[in-house]
Amino acid sequence: MSSNTDISPTEVAARLRDGDEDLYVLDVRNEDEYEEWNIDGSHNVPVYDQLSGGNTLGLEHSLDDVPEDAEVATVCVAGVVSQRAAQVLRNNGYDAKSMRGGMRGWAMVYQAYDVPDVDGVTQIVRPGTGCLSYVVQDGDEALVVDPGQHIQVYQNLAESRDLEIVAVADTHAHADHISGGRDLAAAEDVPYYLHEKDARELDRYTAVEDGDEIAVGERDVDVLFTPGHTRGSISFRVGDAALTGDTLFVRSVGRPDLEGGSDVAREGATLLFDSLDRLADLPDGTVALPGHFSDEEMRPLAATIGELEANNGLFGVDTKSEFVDTILEDLPDTPANYNRIKRVNTGKEQATAEAETLELGPNNCASN
Repeated sequence: MSSNTDISPTEVAARLRDGDEDLYVLDVRNEDEYEEWNIDGSHNVPVYDQLSGGNTLGLEHSLDDVPEDAEVATVCVAGVVSQRAAQVLRNNGYDAKSMRGGMRGWAMVYQAYDVPDVDGVTQIVRPGTGCLSYVVQDGDEALVVDPGQHIQVYQNLAESRDLEIVAVADTHAHADHISGGRDLAAAEDVPYYLHEKDARELDRYTAVEDGDEIAVGERDVDVLFTPGHTRGSISFRVGDAALTGDTLFVRSVGRPDLEGGSDVAREGATLLFDSLDRLADLPDGTVALPGHFSDEEMRPLAATIGELEANNGLFGVDTKSEFVDTILEDLPDTPANYNRIKRVNTGKEQATAEAETLELGPNNCASN
């Protein structure tokens, strides 16, 4: 619930999702921070430093661009400076509220979408991080794939649908966000599945390999070994769909360079080509459900293998050498804090109270 002076990130996300044109999101962070990571559809007035120092003139001089008949949600880093911004707007006659928690709060928003034409699969979208996770159900049983660290989201969804979580799995050891896989499995007292090549120091997991099956109700979820993004990356075949993790995205493919130097990246790119070739052998109508998105507006985010072969340039490269060279010559910046996140997810480091801040920022797990 929002008060007269603040609004929750969940409400902002829901209203943006519904196309509410009466909501105007005003981000007061510095321009470089805004350009790196922002709420889609928001507007930037870079007055953070001024407001922090008590100077409101910069914001007041920018109000001509803010619609007077809209409800304004102000945004900053952690929801403090945005309170000052909202007060300035209210003093000038605007209906303005500060988004609680700022962009840190935005990163904790989860939204659920049932996947059309794929029976029993729900996609969980984190609009603030670009992360996608899944709940696969059959009867009253559910498998959770690639959960974020806020495990109550999945427990609440299962409870609302009268589902029993019987298993949890990660498609790989993530480098961009803290996995909730082990914690959720422990809380539900169920197996946590991961390929052994990505387990590293973990001692609380159940190894799966190519050809294995995970039972969910009367349904068998098939494990496909699809290395490249990581040495132990897997995908899951679920009926007419494939959960492709960070191997295959809608407009790109996974990056192979987060586990070492150039030699490791080249080896990973070579493995990735073979894994993509394997996914391309699936029937054209197979619905690919990736582990991340960038700025795609489609919800849920899905495309058939046939559509991806036609529209995803990296999925359609003919030769292995061309693919490897293309991947390695155009890699983006690495995800923020990826080494520490990877260490937490592979058991080399314990998650601390700052775990939520480690994964803040844009998602950079795609090759371009």
